[in-house]
Amino acid sequence: MAEYMVFIWSDEQAVERSDPGTMERTMAAHREFVSRHASALRGGTRLHPSGASTSIRHTADGGVAISDGAFSETKEVIGGFYLIEAADIDEALSIAADVPAPFGGVELRPVLPTS
Repeated sequence: MAEYMVFIWSDEQAVERSDPGTMERTMAAHREFVSRHASALRGGTRLHPSGASTSIRHTADGGVAISDGAFSETKEVIGGFYLIEAADIDEALSIAADVPAPFGGVELRPVLPTS
């Protein structure tokens, strides 16, 4: 079995403009996804908006530069993630395709083993 990271990309402006009913349906869809794929899930959560992030970069002189906000300005940002375990890429794609993402999409990446 291999592990895969499923990044959930969202348009934060669309999320902010959505009505409470849309958000509740989206969260209900995520609860259903978690229930349906519990055996494959190894972790995951929703993230605060990108404005709450802090960027950390190493500088050429060996120091560290810290700044408020995300690394880059984009329309879609990572709004959450799931770490899944699957037998192969086909199974991982099937699970990732089931992730609710009404404000964007998902990205699937294999996780490199650390040992």
